[in-house]
Amino acid sequence: MRIRSGTIVVLGIVILASVLFVGVLAEGQTFSAKGAAEIDALLQHAVQAGTVPGVVAIVASKEHILYHHAYGLREVTGQKAMKEDTIFRIASMTKPLTSAAIMLLVEQGKLRLDDPVSKYIPSFANRETIASFDASSGAFTTRKSASEVLIRHLLTHTSGLAYGFSNTMVAPLQQKTGKSAEELPLLYDPGTKWTYSGSTKVLGQVVEKVAGVSLDQFLNENFLKPLGMDDTSYVVPPNKTDRVVTTLNRSTGVLVETPNPATILSPVAGDGGLNSTATDYIKFLQMMLNNGNWQGKKILSKSTIQTMTSNQIGNVVVETQPAALPSLTRPFPVGPAAGRDKFGFGFEITASNKEDPNLRSAGSYTWAGIYNTHFWVDPKRGIAGVIMFQVLPFYDDATMQVYHDFEETIGRNLH
Repeated sequence: MRIRSGTIVVLGIVILASVLFVGVLAEGQTFSAKGAAEIDALLQHAVQAGTVPGVVAIVASKEHILYHHAYGLREVTGQKAMKEDTIFRIASMTKPLTSAAIMLLVEQGKLRLDDPVSKYIPSFANRETIASFDASSGAFTTRKSASEVLIRHLLTHTSGLAYGFSNTMVAPLQQKTGKSAEELPLLYDPGTKWTYSGSTKVLGQVVEKVAGVSLDQFLNENFLKPLGMDDTSYVVPPNKTDRVVTTLNRSTGVLVETPNPATILSPVAGDGGLNSTATDYIKFLQMMLNNGNWQGKKILSKSTIQTMTSNQIGNVVVETQPAALPSLTRPFPVGPAAGRDKFGFGFEITASNKEDPNLRSAGSYTWAGIYNTHFWVDPKRGIAGVIMFQVLPFYDDATMQVYHDFEETIGRNLH
């Protein structure tokens, strides 16, 4: 179904009941009912204006849900209402969970951050680096890499790998070699640059090698079950498929809906594939806010949380990734974050909010999924937010404006 942007896509928009607390955050700040009402107005307008067909947003402190609303439709053709328990494809929001799994194995002494990846994945031994590349023909030469790829390089996206949809060299190299993106020669010496990649896919394979169980089993036993993330899985059970949102693509300026298949599942992988809800994912973020603890259970240590959410790339910075495949992505990240932000283990770290103090504080951490599911955690303010759309391309201008305004509205109403 094709839906023109800028028009009302829903007649009789369903606005569902919210869960709202006026909560005390870090440094004595509070988030008020006035702030919740402003978010309501923002999201309702986004749906009524046809910016997005539907959205779910949630805000939490360490202990409480401060805001939780659903607006619009989860399926346009069938006119099915978006609900607070709607299930989204969270894609690369899988990566922080896989990164946490690696860090748990580090805590347990089963692997080290400075282990070479080849210790667990032999194909990474003696991986060469691109020396020259001809964009017109795809021809290339290689040289010996200055160092091996380490576990920490995979965690920080400084491994020398890249995705084809966000890097202009990868697709020609794949065509020339017939290899997957993770099997190609490295684009640069490990640790010297940041490029978004399937590094976390490799980390998922490392988890399976070290733990001796499948990645989904490891995540279930150590994170999903202890956190009560009951709606998070690679395979959506048949009794839950009607709760899954449809995907839409606006790459040509018109929203085109893709119906859901009868069976909704993804291959088990470290870099993507999980389906989840805003309610589930906020639990993972609250655990992070609580230094690894959740309702009396220790999931990770405080030192692990601090390590994951601090700069692990030194003087290297997060750089804007190009839209090599515009139907899937726009350039990202853009604005002040590009060329300034850092990266931890699984998270982009905000360097500054000097341009707008209402946005997340310096030291906040964030990531997202390609269908425009986004989150951030602001430890200084003691707050986390998740906003979920299911619209391509990634970093679509319209959805990113709603995301920005959502975050800014929260910051403006902290007192």
